[in-house]
Amino acid sequence: MLKLGKKDAGLFLFVVIITLLAPFILNPFPESSAFAQFNAGYPDLMQRFVIFGIFAIGFNILFGLTGYLSFGHAAFLGVGSYAAIWMMKLLTMNVIPAIIASVIFAGLFSLVVGYISLRRSGIYFSILTLAFAQMSFAMAYSVLTPITGGETGLQPKVNDPRIFDGALAEGTTPTAGLFGVKMRDSLEWSVGDWLFTFNFGYYFAAIMMLAAFYVSIRIFRSPFGMMLRGVKTNQQRLNYTGLNSKPYTLAAFVISGMYAGLAGGLLVAMDTQVGPERMFWTASGEVVLMAILGGAGTLIGPVLGAGFIKYMENIVSKINDTILHQWFYWLPDGLEDAVVAMIYPFIGKGWHLTLGIMFMAVVIFLPGGLVEGGQRIAGWVRGRFRGKESPTSGKAAGTPAE
Repeated sequence: MLKLGKKDAGLFLFVVIITLLAPFILNPFPESSAFAQFNAGYPDLMQRFVIFGIFAIGFNILFGLTGYLSFGHAAFLGVGSYAAIWMMKLLTMNVIPAIIASVIFAGLFSLVVGYISLRRSGIYFSILTLAFAQMSFAMAYSVLTPITGGETGLQPKVNDPRIFDGALAEGTTPTAGLFGVKMRDSLEWSVGDWLFTFNFGYYFAAIMMLAAFYVSIRIFRSPFGMMLRGVKTNQQRLNYTGLNSKPYTLAAFVISGMYAGLAGGLLVAMDTQVGPERMFWTASGEVVLMAILGGAGTLIGPVLGAGFIKYMENIVSKINDTILHQWFYWLPDGLEDAVVAMIYPFIGKGWHLTLGIMFMAVVIFLPGGLVEGGQRIAGWVRGRFRGKESPTSGKAAGTPAE
């Protein structure tokens, strides 16, 4: 299937099914339920799941395969976003030119940054990438304001040239679309208390994510990917063999930057407004957390990490003490207040505390991230299942039972 091995094809098919059904899977509770706050199947959040999944997949190609830890990947996300918004202002609100430009410009910028930063390794490489990202943020925020819009950012306006689009009527809002279909268009379908939404923007971004995931599988299984693993294992020993690893690491850096540019372009396609905050160092740190939490060096780990962090940021952070009291109303008053008081610091505005604790636990007990946790659970279940097999079944088949 698509030139993938049996195991990789199964994984890719699993990701395809989960991605297409995610709007329904993440809405398990009826709107009338007290736990409806946990529903995450609404379009804006679903789009962020897959877009930041692309961002994390690209980062994992660099960090997971080569071991080079970049603290500046938000710069490529921002460059891709600015390239996309300018395509929408100058050419057309069709997202195709915007996405192409975001990938190209992010790739060119990452080529420059990578060429300089990869002259060093380890912590020095990480600091160099962080410096580039912060310089990019500062320039977007204050120096290049005619291009970036400064603190207020950029968004399409009615009087923009857009040479491939017709003139818009005064008072209308330019909206991103694909050959006449708007990214915000959706089809709603209700079944009882459940409301299912088929959002065009989400499925467009989901297809982009699936394509990016497929390419990452091919990279991981290619000779190029094997060379990158050699760099991570022992770059010095690899150089002693006569192989120059610099072109490989630079190629990985550029590919990773292009993934970030694609994510930036898709962010603009879903929400046509760009600001310099996308290039701030916290955005770079977030993608590092996504990769490590999900499982750096694994195929599906970064996607899981991106979804988990965005879920906590957008769902868990909205749970307040009023909602907690609704959940535990059946407890005696004193006990209800005590339970709410214990839980409240870890949700709402305190969701970062929960994320920090989970990150520490993963680093200490699950170095392979959520993927390793899933593998351990699966192994435990298989072991329990085998342990429950009847010893007489083996004798009935004519084989000794252990």
